[in-house]
Amino acid sequence: MTDNARARKLADRIQVVVAETLDRRIKDPRLGFVTITDARVTGDLREATVFYTVYGDDEERAASAAALESAKGILRSEVGRQTGVRFTPTLAFVPDALPDNARTIDDLLDRARAKDAEVREASTGASYAGEADPYRKPEEDEAAE
Repeated sequence: MTDNARARKLADRIQVVVAETLDRRIKDPRLGFVTITDARVTGDLREATVFYTVYGDDEERAASAAALESAKGILRSEVGRQTGVRFTPTLAFVPDALPDNARTIDDLLDRARAKDAEVREASTGASYAGEADPYRKPEEDEAAE
């Protein structure tokens, strides 16, 4: 039976250890502005997935991905040393899709704002096709009787 609380604690600790190690020990010039956004550990505590973002263009992202892959051994040994678990989980680095998703949502919101502005411009100066208020009022119903 897996202990999800233990896996979450280990994932949080791995995230902190990897971020600190990248900041202090890894001196690879290919490593750009990398931010460790999340870490997840499988239920058996054997594999850890570390999510990261890189500030920069596609070339810098590719260089940072290569630097993370080459530093995987140092990072794994540091995780094992600082966590004290019996089996040090293997590390897999995955670029986080959150910034791309946020950019897509921002683009969709901008398009929606532009469409709203078009509708607002088209409706200025327009008049109602029928009456201004097409609903019957209770007072009118009582007066008709």
